[in-house]
Amino acid sequence: MPLSRPTLAATALSLAGLASLPAQAALEEVRFGVPPWPGVTVKSEVAAQLLEAMGYETRQNSLAVSVILNGVAEGDLDVYLGGWYPVQTDMVEPLVDDGKVVKAAANIQGATSGLVVPRYVHDAGITSVADLNAHRERFDGTIQGIEAGTGINTAIGEAIDNDLAGLGGWTLRESSTAAMLAQAEQKMRDGEWVTFVGWEPHWMNVSFDLVYLDDAEDAGIADIESTVWTVVPASLEAEDADLYRFMTQYVVDIEDQNDWIHAYSYEERPADEVAREWIGEHLDTVAGWLAGVEALDGRPAIEAVKAGLD
Repeated sequence: MPLSRPTLAATALSLAGLASLPAQAALEEVRFGVPPWPGVTVKSEVAAQLLEAMGYETRQNSLAVSVILNGVAEGDLDVYLGGWYPVQTDMVEPLVDDGKVVKAAANIQGATSGLVVPRYVHDAGITSVADLNAHRERFDGTIQGIEAGTGINTAIGEAIDNDLAGLGGWTLRESSTAAMLAQAEQKMRDGEWVTFVGWEPHWMNVSFDLVYLDDAEDAGIADIESTVWTVVPASLEAEDADLYRFMTQYVVDIEDQNDWIHAYSYEERPADEVAREWIGEHLDTVAGWLAGVEALDGRPAIEAVKAGLD
């Protein structure tokens, strides 16, 4: 409702008083949206532990991607570290265009997905998707896939339907990621030939000696490059410049995330334990993420983090 004149005067005095106070971060709690993916789980935990050392409270909300993006757009969530492009392009870009969210940083660059084979199969001459069909019997004419409806499965299905790279007549066996990897691991243990869907970052790249196949005939099923974006509310920079700066500088090396996923998902160690151990052993990397960032008490953020480790 309209303000009365006395209220307007009081508001002006209050604003003048606030202007004379030192600038403070508007956020005391940072709310993460975390889908059920190991990489984003540990990546969010690392960021949360750093923020807690800086004086923030954090909350990690396990939600579906669509719910997370709506929450960031509406200001109910502050950080989403799993904006996987091109898979989520059509979900995120309309929110960017509407001025509701911004992509603060490409926190993982050069992520890939495609078809992989064990090193011993690659060394036998299978270096490209185009090489598969000449050895159809060795592979049982089968490509091991992941969950139905995923982008990579769709691309493989289209290649089979259109007989690209000689894959007409092959079978795509769709299953859960865990089931696919269990099947592939058994075949590799027995020295059998197998090709399956692989992507990086993931623990499979640490546990298994794999090679990503080159593409062929524009089949579009190998070496698909991806980028993972940090998505935050468009208002975040104005609300908390230090938090926003950290988010723009929080860029993770793929090898580090492979190790995080391996420790969390394959070794089944708690995410907080994995994050805490890694932070303590990689303070130089952390210092780069926190360059120019202040903790809530005004100290350089890296000093607050180091103090929290003592």
